Amino acid sequence: MDALNQLSVRGVSRTFTSARGQATQALLPVDFEVRENDFVTILGPSGCGKSTLLRIVAGLDFPTTGQVVLDGQPVEGPGADRGMVFQSYTLFPWLTIEQNIRFGLRERGMGATEQKERSDYFISKVGLRGFEQHFPKQLSGGMQQRTAIARALANDPKILLMDEPFGALDNQTRVLMQELLLGIWEAERKTVMFVTHDIDEAIFMANRVAVFSARPGRIKSELAVDLPHPRHYTIKTSPEFMDLKARLTEEIRAESQAADLH
Repeated sequence: MDALNQLSVRGVSRTFTSARGQATQALLPVDFEVRENDFVTILGPSGCGKSTLLRIVAGLDFPTTGQVVLDGQPVEGPGADRGMVFQSYTLFPWLTIEQNIRFGLRERGMGATEQKERSDYFISKVGLRGFEQHFPKQLSGGMQQRTAIARALANDPKILLMDEPFGALDNQTRVLMQELLLGIWEAERKTVMFVTHDIDEAIFMANRVAVFSARPGRIKSELAVDLPHPRHYTIKTSPEFMDLKARLTEEIRAESQAADLH
């Protein structure tokens, strides 16, 4: 394995079998490498298998063929080395914001002082200072998602796996959250795999976009995003951004049309 490749997806496919024995192929064999500190967005039409691939990397689902290797070790189930953020805010409703963020740290046996330091640091990073003792239901969707991101980062995973994390948010909040996450990534330099069907989001967040085909999914192309950092939302109106958007729009259109024909 190339020393720079932190994550290797090797010939991973997934076929689901119904109770009646009917097989549906969700993923064609995928080969994909993610380098350390990459921010890779996975872009494709709805239902194309993007989330299936992410769940396999997370160890929440298992490939029918192939394997996923993280830092030289095969992925055989969930682990603290991978942090997940889903579209739905998977917070514990009976715990405060601070308790939610500290939950994984406590489970790992970290001392209370260090737990507090880490949670305070990430609470500040995601702009939730002053809300530590609130419960999730007292917060807006955007603030709940900030909490989920802080919780994932506090655990210091090797790789952050994000499945349309801003999909349920209104447009203004979504743009603010994109900038927030990108700012944290620029400072912390985590490895991120981020699933989205939003072309602007895919380009703005990433240094590499992997385009998924219609179902059964496969990665049909990859596009490097060589836009400078730190990135400001105004870059979305630049000629370079518009050029990337035109290319990806064409790719996704072709796949969406192919999906409609099936």
